[in-house]
Amino acid sequence: MAAVTAESGTGSGAAGSLEATGGSTGGGGWRRPHGPLQRYYGPSSAEAAEAAPDPTDINGPHFDPEVFMTKVRSECPLVQLLAREAALGREIRALDSDMQTLLYENYNKFISATDTIRKMKVDFRHMEAEMDDLAANMAAISASSARVSAALQDRHRRGAQLAGVQALLRKLQALVEVPGRLRRWAGTEPARALRCYARARAVLRHYRHLPSFRAIEDESHAIMAELAQSLRTHLRCETLDPKELTECVEMLLQLEEPAKELSEEFLSQAGARLEAELTALEAELPTADPSGMATTPPPPASDILDFVDRGSSAFVGTLCQLASSYRTLFSGDTGRLEPFAAALAARYFALLERRLALEHGLGDTSLLVRALDRFHRRLRALLELLPAGADAAASLVARAAHERVDRYLRALQTFFLGCLGDVRQALAAPRPPGKDGPGLPDLLATLAASVLGQLKAVLAYVQLFTARDVAFASLPYFKGEFCVTAVREGLVVAFVHWLCHTARGFADGPAERGAPAAPPALLLLLARLCLDYENSTISYILTLTDEQFPPQDSGLEVTPGPALCAEARVAAQRLLDHYVQVQGAAVAQMLRKSVETRDWLGTVEPRNVRAVMKRVVEDITAIDVQVGQLFEEGVRRAQSSDSSRRAFSIYSSSRAPGRYAPSYTPSAPMDTHLLSNIQKLFSERIDIFSPVEFNKVSVLTGIIKISLKTLLECVRLRTLGRFGLQQVQVDGHYLQLYLWRFASDERVVQGLLDEVAASATHRCLDPVPMEHSVVELICERG
Repeated sequence: MAAVTAESGTGSGAAGSLEATGGSTGGGGWRRPHGPLQRYYGPSSAEAAEAAPDPTDINGPHFDPEVFMTKVRSECPLVQLLAREAALGREIRALDSDMQTLLYENYNKFISATDTIRKMKVDFRHMEAEMDDLAANMAAISASSARVSAALQDRHRRGAQLAGVQALLRKLQALVEVPGRLRRWAGTEPARALRCYARARAVLRHYRHLPSFRAIEDESHAIMAELAQSLRTHLRCETLDPKELTECVEMLLQLEEPAKELSEEFLSQAGARLEAELTALEAELPTADPSGMATTPPPPASDILDFVDRGSSAFVGTLCQLASSYRTLFSGDTGRLEPFAAALAARYFALLERRLALEHGLGDTSLLVRALDRFHRRLRALLELLPAGADAAASLVARAAHERVDRYLRALQTFFLGCLGDVRQALAAPRPPGKDGPGLPDLLATLAASVLGQLKAVLAYVQLFTARDVAFASLPYFKGEFCVTAVREGLVVAFVHWLCHTARGFADGPAERGAPAAPPALLLLLARLCLDYENSTISYILTLTDEQFPPQDSGLEVTPGPALCAEARVAAQRLLDHYVQVQGAAVAQMLRKSVETRDWLGTVEPRNVRAVMKRVVEDITAIDVQVGQLFEEGVRRAQSSDSSRRAFSIYSSSRAPGRYAPSYTPSAPMDTHLLSNIQKLFSERIDIFSPVEFNKVSVLTGIIKISLKTLLECVRLRTLGRFGLQQVQVDGHYLQLYLWRFASDERVVQGLLDEVAASATHRCLDPVPMEHSVVELICERG
């Protein structure tokens, strides 16, 4: 720097000498300055090109500040760097002083040039000399400006060097302060301390071969070890929330703690946290009775939607957050996460299933659907981390939906039984005098409409499970199996099966099961209901079900409609047959008692029709009215013109040849047994208990056949006198007068009554019949 200053002074003197001795060349041009100025400005460009470039030469043209700073930092100790900084400051101040001196000298030269110009005005002859002086002055000014510019560039260059040195000093100062900062922040702001240590760790490791850097590194490492121990202690705290747990493990990983141990600690703490969430959910469920007594558990404290909300926000949300944090922290170790999450999810599913099992009543189906929908939506984030749990979650939702459908089926069954109870109560209720109760058509219409309306309402509730805005409705189960297996087969078809089976139960020996016998009107009403189901209702509800729950070609086997219709028809047939048997047995019981309680040998001559025969006709008439309310008339065989006037036949050996014995002669008495057997050969066989058709005529015919067949069998077991035979003759004629109009074929009534008369004749000790005119008179009077 002293050399530079000396050169600057020399240059100044040369410039003054040039100004004093300036001259011109022979060609009139200006002479270029050499010597001191050239030494000041350095070698020419050609000479500089020949010299080897040195980027560390602060005065050379190839000077590189970054290379110079790197060399200084690597070679000079701190004390020398500080001394170099002070020297650079002194050189810069010296350069500033030189520039000020140059400026002052140039200012004096300008003053001299002004004086010269003024002299040129006075003396034109000295103009050329003055001009030479002016040119010399201008050259000096240019040289001075070049020196000023070079000085400024050098100042900037040295300023950059100084800035680099200052930056290096600041970094060194920051490194020196690292232990203090770490100690100050480790207790209150561990994350800030970790960031500070992370920034300094690489530099300290790089220069740890230097004693000063090694000391800083050792002290910092000791502080971080204490911080790691504190974080491990904090990690075992039971009150950590997922965010704090994640931050704590993350800081320990930054401190290069073993990842395997940290993953175990993380899962242990996460498991404890999640176990607490599950325990809180389990506390809301009623505990099992330790005594084992079958008691109804208390209702849950909250509804199913609140339970699912708490489980989703607390357990599922925490599990998803912890699983995501684990994958972020330990991206290379996920083998422990899946079994850990699967075990906890299985426990949560079990708790939810227990809570769903408490939904004994039907309640609000929309609430259950919303709860299952929310459970399925919240579980999607967990299923992304735990794909194996998708099947378990879908199965849980499917079971809950299927269980609700089963409950609806039981509710429909209970509702139907309740409707039947109302019908039985209406049928058994006493009637005030002169006031009729509800007719069978009204009761049937009310029963059918109520059951069908309830079935429609149930289908509407169940349809909530397949609504478009429900997330789990897109599952394969709800697109196929739920619609077919659960709803169509498990609800609708199962209800029709049960209804037919229940209806048949009233006809299939209720007394054997200890149940009271059903009233005949109920049997008739149920038979009509099953027949209506066979004709129209079954096809309607199956069509409605397929529209609301389309099977979507699932390939599952379904019960065809004709099979259900056939089952309903079988039930209707069985009920109607049983109705005929019950009503026939009721009439037959009256006839049996009337025959068994009478003394047929000691009876007096008949003067009237017995009251029981009138009661039989009245009951048959009432049954005709009852059946006519629900069934059509039916087809009758063409009646003969004298159906109501036909004589009641009594076989005898000599007193009644009549129409049945045209070849009878008194001298050739005929055996009555032989005559009876011959008549049976040519008469049409009557099937007493044959299935009836679904019309009034067929039903009444079946009842009449059972009644008259019972009368026939009772008469066969009695021994009659003359007047007893005549009473049977009168009673039989009275029945013929009225019963033929109820039967589908009058020959059935006539044939059975003829057999009764024949049996009475065979069992009579003195078979003398009454005159037909007298019989007619008594019947007309009766």
